[in-house]
Amino acid sequence: AAKTNFDKVVRGKRVILSDEICPAEICIKDGVIADIRKGDPSSFDGSVEVIDAGDLYVMPGVVDSHVHVNEPGRTQWEGYVTATRAAAAGGITTIVDMPLNSIPSTTTLSAFQTKLEVARDKLYVDVAFWGGVVPGNDRELQSMIDAGISGFKCFLIHSGVDEFPHVTEADLHKALQVLQGTNSVLLFHAEVDQTIDTQTSTSPEAYQTFLESRPKSMENHAIQLVSDMCQQYGVRCHIVHLSSAEALPIIRAAKQRGLPLTVETCHHYLSLLAEEVPDRATQFKCCPPIRDRNNQDLLWEALKARDIDMVVSDHSPCTADLKLLDTGDFTAAWGGVASVQFGMSLFWTNAAQRNLTVRDLVDWMCVMTSDLCGMGHRKGSLQVGMDADLVIWDPDGTFTVTEDIIQHRNKVTPYLGKVLRGMVHRTLVRGQTVYHNGTFSSQPLGAILLKPTTSTK
Repeated sequence: AAKTNFDKVVRGKRVILSDEICPAEICIKDGVIADIRKGDPSSFDGSVEVIDAGDLYVMPGVVDSHVHVNEPGRTQWEGYVTATRAAAAGGITTIVDMPLNSIPSTTTLSAFQTKLEVARDKLYVDVAFWGGVVPGNDRELQSMIDAGISGFKCFLIHSGVDEFPHVTEADLHKALQVLQGTNSVLLFHAEVDQTIDTQTSTSPEAYQTFLESRPKSMENHAIQLVSDMCQQYGVRCHIVHLSSAEALPIIRAAKQRGLPLTVETCHHYLSLLAEEVPDRATQFKCCPPIRDRNNQDLLWEALKARDIDMVVSDHSPCTADLKLLDTGDFTAAWGGVASVQFGMSLFWTNAAQRNLTVRDLVDWMCVMTSDLCGMGHRKGSLQVGMDADLVIWDPDGTFTVTEDIIQHRNKVTPYLGKVLRGMVHRTLVRGQTVYHNGTFSSQPLGAILLKPTTSTK
């Protein structure tokens, strides 16, 4: 065999490259893709570990840019070990941690440094970080950018936790002035408060009661504000967890004007339906809410049209007691869906019925998400020079979501009992196997990701 300077090769008949799906070998050296050889297999000397995926898909690892890890401060909700093991089991090789619901929230340089200290040595996949924009912290933003934060998130409505207050328009002007001329991005939880017209449903145990309390108009008004701000400042703006299809015309108009606006939606909006949420089933509660079938069809159409740019989990777990499963009170239960481990399979289960391909999956869950968090130069596609983050999976394999396979800390999820398509066999982070058929690497092999700064300030 020819002498090579690779330490590992992943070979398969169906490798998802940027330009085609074909037999290929991904040759890895020091955690980076050193060569990609299409066509017939080569022979390598005995020092090279060869992983043969056979007929399974070999794909870039998924980048989930919307995960709430909640450590430090609320580690009984989740934590770095459990969140990153769940990610690895789901073929995710990078997550981006939201600035809440940890204590402290990531709204100062000092809080960001605390996050980094706490996360180190606990990560089974790579982790980048979002900061937060809250009233009065505009003077912290530049130092956080300099320290490698991926960007910032703000709320236009109460966040659910008092230590992460929502912003006014005046706060937004201050923050966007700071972000102008940087390569940073501002993420918006796009709902605004408004008076609710008379509710037809009043029982706290009925999903309809909660749904009527968060109408689409709350999102629509907020998204118009985001579009206006994006136009005024030219700073990249991003709408998290779009649920209202009524806001799509605003988004389309902004994109047609060339504004730097991107939009994500979540697996729960694409796979769950308001009509099918049982009474008292608070594991389905999230904000903005899961909506009706017609709305869902329009979200899928918008994805196909690239009006929506990406799909993420918004994994937002809590302890079982906060879901009030015993009383089933939708109005008082914590809002959030736990799903980080199942995102790829959830997407694939639905995609097949909607004539979407694995190439769409890579676009929406690898390429666009890594670009959003400033990691597009290293993550999201199989190219020479990029990190060797790979998932090997069976597009035809199915499994049932049961408590015993769930890796995140709290097992409350609306997907319990669902049969999903798309079975992860192996996950590699920078060339190292972190998950393989139910077992994990003996120690955490993930790393902290800091965004390179290129500021014109």
